[in-house]
Amino acid sequence: MMQRLPIHAVLPDLLAVLRARTGAVLVAPPGAGKTTMVAPALLAEPWAAGGQIWLLSPRRLAARAAAERMAELAGEKPGETIGYATRLESRTSPRTRLLVVTEGIFRRRIQADPELSGVAAVLFDEVHERSLEGDFGLALALDAQAGLREDLRLLAMSATLDGARFAALMGGVPVIESEGRAYPVDLRHVGRDAAQRLEDAMAASIRRALAEEKEGDVLAFLPGVGEIGRTAERLAGLPPHVAVRPLHGSLDPAAQRAALRPAGPGARKVILATSIAETSLTIDGVRIVVDSGLARRPRHDLAAGVTRLVTERASQAAVIQRAGRAGRQGPGVAYRLWEAAATSGMPPFDPPEILESDLTGLVLDCAVWGVTDPATLRWLDAPPAAAVSVARRRLTAIGALDQEGRASAHGRAIAELPLEPRLAHMLLLSAEAGEGPAAADVAVLLTERGLGGPSVDLSRRRANWARERGPRADGARRLAARWLGLVGKSAPAGEGARHDEDAALAHCVARAFPDRIARRRAADGQDWISVGGRGFRLDPADPLARAEWLAVGEIQGSAAGARILSAVALEEADVLALAAERIEEKRTVRWRRDLGGVEASRERWLGAIRLSAGPDDSPERAAVIAALAASLREGGLELLPWGKAAMSLRMRADFAGEGAPISSEALLADAEAWLDMLLPADARRLGAIDSGALRNLLVQRLGWDATQRIEALAPTDFTSPAGSHHAIDYDAPAGPTVEVRVQALFGLSEHPVVGAARIPLVLSLTSPAGRPIQTTRDLPGFWKGSWAAVAREMRGRYPKHPWPDDPAAASATLRTKRADARG
Repeated sequence: MMQRLPIHAVLPDLLAVLRARTGAVLVAPPGAGKTTMVAPALLAEPWAAGGQIWLLSPRRLAARAAAERMAELAGEKPGETIGYATRLESRTSPRTRLLVVTEGIFRRRIQADPELSGVAAVLFDEVHERSLEGDFGLALALDAQAGLREDLRLLAMSATLDGARFAALMGGVPVIESEGRAYPVDLRHVGRDAAQRLEDAMAASIRRALAEEKEGDVLAFLPGVGEIGRTAERLAGLPPHVAVRPLHGSLDPAAQRAALRPAGPGARKVILATSIAETSLTIDGVRIVVDSGLARRPRHDLAAGVTRLVTERASQAAVIQRAGRAGRQGPGVAYRLWEAAATSGMPPFDPPEILESDLTGLVLDCAVWGVTDPATLRWLDAPPAAAVSVARRRLTAIGALDQEGRASAHGRAIAELPLEPRLAHMLLLSAEAGEGPAAADVAVLLTERGLGGPSVDLSRRRANWARERGPRADGARRLAARWLGLVGKSAPAGEGARHDEDAALAHCVARAFPDRIARRRAADGQDWISVGGRGFRLDPADPLARAEWLAVGEIQGSAAGARILSAVALEEADVLALAAERIEEKRTVRWRRDLGGVEASRERWLGAIRLSAGPDDSPERAAVIAALAASLREGGLELLPWGKAAMSLRMRADFAGEGAPISSEALLADAEAWLDMLLPADARRLGAIDSGALRNLLVQRLGWDATQRIEALAPTDFTSPAGSHHAIDYDAPAGPTVEVRVQALFGLSEHPVVGAARIPLVLSLTSPAGRPIQTTRDLPGFWKGSWAAVAREMRGRYPKHPWPDDPAAASATLRTKRADARG
């Protein structure tokens, strides 16, 4: 007789709702029986006649276990009326009417057949986990129901009281709630010394639980596979009747079944599990939970472009679910490795994956679905715009999307493969290159954690996998063969040398992650620079550290120093061949003040990696001109070899108010144009420009009329009454200044002026020997004033020269009195 479970009390209401409507939400606590009881009950409904019921499960383990449990209750084997389909295995037949599938399988099937032909209902189990695949699958199903299948029944099943949000998302469908069945669980907060290793604390708590609780199996929650293995080592020496069983997604199905199977009379079992065991099926016999309070979750770093696993505190919702595992079949106890007060400091819920995941696959699937903007679908939480934008760029780079965001033929081919886009892209290109078998192996090695061992070197892991025997290894080989078959079997690389096989493996990884091709930075092989510009790190003791190039598959950590998790050695010739289209030649011309000119170099770059560098003997003239112009804008026009005439013209033009066309601002604004005219062919130095050419440039820019005005208002020289010519210094601190012998000015009764404003020249008067005697801006005043005293002094020093009492009325002369007398 079938055990009556809490879900049976609400099944009549649920069936009635689904007869009248095409959607509902079922809220039932863990242990209520929703996973195994609801789907079989729908098979007899009139609307389901002739159609399949699909039950979606977030994990392969849960999907297989649910199908096996339902088949057992029906007295059948999996694959008859009740079957399942996961990535690694399936059990179905023409008789199958209830099919349990993972969310990823459902996504691919609805993409291939949006009408879901032959499917009467889709049940989304554990929707509260908010997996990316689950949210997306529900969005696609709602879209299909609205546009193609109004008769399709959709049922969202949750273990938490968030049914109202799902009901609103699904168009206001009814919410059916089951009270569930919960036995009391005694919470014991045993704490953990911060200095104590997690596996030591967990092993000690498990031993304590086995000693204090004489009955029941133990379910221990650890963050990851590594911690599970180390805890298992520390549990060595337990009594023979206590078996230690790991439980995580990387195990082969047989090992997973062993963990779920009842311990048997007189025996006990310790299950060391990841968060995979938080929800879904009840594990018979568990009465004790030991919780580390930690979880390992993927976090996508948009800046780094990588998804990394982060160990962090579990959420309050998660630890409640974990503790509840001890009370599904009777009173239980939960040992928690933290203080009771610390529970309130845990985050309330796990964040939805859609808010923290790589959305590349989702954006491509939306494009294939016909939606270029994922936000137009119905989501509980819309995908972040920044993550969508990054995904679009990545997909466009591999040719999966066109510029409008629509799926290309290559993108559709990628989406048809049950792989994330970069691996699917790799598989397609590698098959065309005759390296399909290696690509299929790479895809399996990068998606099935732990396959082939822990080595970073994928070629070593591939070799180990080839020697492995067992359900998981065999299943992985079948999976690789199936993926290879999807792209058309290509001939293997041959039975040649191992080097050729490794090269094919490296080519495949490089095709999948071209931005992760990396070159060694230092001799010890610890630091690497990638094509994408990010720094990677590798254990110097790893054999791969001796390679010059790596094709990197997986990384973990921050963008500045992500740790390499998997890679293959790559030859430079292969790098150049595989990335030929991405190699750029950069010709650089830069100003060197110490050289007084430019230095030209030629470099070849693959992304952020410089492949080679050397001098450029024939730089482009435009680049030379641009560099010289930049040097002038940085260092000023004084770097040019102006010459006295050109400098004088610039100063006189400024004084005359005509300097705008030849101002520093004007000259720098179009420096490239006039430098191109003045710089001799093949010259790279400003000093090669002729100073006369610079003056001619100024004259040309000023024009004839302005030049004549400058000559009139700011002449180069002052002509004295004696006929001598004296250069005017327009840059003098006191103003336009001229130095002249005082005798050359005899007979001048008006002070000389320049400029439109008739500015007096500063006259620097000298003796016949050129020594200064007076500076004046008022020559008539000087004649009438201090000249008498100056003349008396000069007569004593220079008696041969004339020193008249009234210089304004005397004749200008530069000669002695005797010379003037001779005429």
